[in-house]
Amino acid sequence: MSPAPGPRSRALFRRAERTLVGGVDSPVRAFASVGGTPVFYARGRGAWLTDVDGARYLDLVGSWGANILGASPPSVVRSVREVATRGLSFGAPSPLEHELGERIRRAAPAIERLRFVSSGTEATMSALRVARGFTGRSRIVKFEGGYHGHSDGLLARAGSGLASAARPDSAGVPRSIVADTHVLPYNDLPALHAWFERWGAETAAVIVEPVAANMGVVPPEPGFLSAIGRHCRRSGALSIADEVITGFRLRRGLAAPILGLTPDLVTLGKIIGGGMPVGAYGGRRDVMETVAPLGPVYQAGTLAGNPVAMAAGIATLDALTAPSYRALERSGRELERVLRETADGAGVRPFTVQRVGSMLGLFFGPGPIRNFADTRGLDRKRYARFFHAALDRGIALPPSAFETTFLSTAVGAREIAWARPRFAKAFARVARKGG
Repeated sequence: MSPAPGPRSRALFRRAERTLVGGVDSPVRAFASVGGTPVFYARGRGAWLTDVDGARYLDLVGSWGANILGASPPSVVRSVREVATRGLSFGAPSPLEHELGERIRRAAPAIERLRFVSSGTEATMSALRVARGFTGRSRIVKFEGGYHGHSDGLLARAGSGLASAARPDSAGVPRSIVADTHVLPYNDLPALHAWFERWGAETAAVIVEPVAANMGVVPPEPGFLSAIGRHCRRSGALSIADEVITGFRLRRGLAAPILGLTPDLVTLGKIIGGGMPVGAYGGRRDVMETVAPLGPVYQAGTLAGNPVAMAAGIATLDALTAPSYRALERSGRELERVLRETADGAGVRPFTVQRVGSMLGLFFGPGPIRNFADTRGLDRKRYARFFHAALDRGIALPPSAFETTFLSTAVGAREIAWARPRFAKAFARVARKGG
């Protein structure tokens, strides 16, 4: 067993640091919260990634959830190749845009009209602009630990990379920009009620992850999402379900409706692009028709709806069938069992696994985790030791205690059985160092 990463990854990172800020193009990739040097990957196929040193890893990150079919699924690669030979981008309409849009609409009836963008951040930023334009109000409610992209108005007590770096906000965001962003605790019904009693008439929208996935995996408690919808309807505010992560991940379509919320607006990303850069926002027809060219809310994107991303999304959604989601549920349940048993066998306590479908949150601390405040007592150092112990044994986990472990349809019983003794050894290493 050789510690990861190997010498070529380390050399490439030193080289990258001379050109790229921090050597990376997204902060969590830098391993800042777990320590060490990031692994550079050369290729991936199915459940496995291969780094530039030739080492193989079981992929439990899946490009942060986007690769639900595994790395380089043949049907998606074929579609991308075919479309790419005809043109990468036109900056003009193409049939593939409405073909993917129609698939999304059929699976998610709450989305009556939609628009494609190039990232989840663009989607959430645009949805908030639409909500403000439609309601004529300015106040936005989000929940502590919820990460909705890096647009200025949403970087207020966010999770994800910000939580990993222990920074509640970002430098460069004026107070005036976030003055109308108000943060409530996730799963806190009394706080939600109190907010709407005082500020409901001034609230443009509430944005929420149906399953919080950027402070680990934190499911909504019964009645929480339905209360958001009820308060929004009564006050004239809009509810926005940020399903950049959960959309088409937990089922074919949206997660919010089966968890109690029929949203006015929805944001999507990741899976609907099959691994290509993509985002989308949509919802009620009357709300979305405030967007230019039909209405006064302006939003545009040169590469939005480009044929390559649309082809990848179409091929991905066509491959996601009911048996796909049953298989993901089985694998999620089995991985949860393996993690609990191997941690317990190594004497690593307290250790909590929270799972919703094929999404798992691993917490070195007592559970349940209901909101961001519950994460403050977690042992991030133990997660970092576990992360590296697993990586050294060929298992790629998220390089942050606050990110989600994702399964793909390529990870089945055989791969999880392969991982079991390696997880056992990783937990044993954590225990030896003061568990």
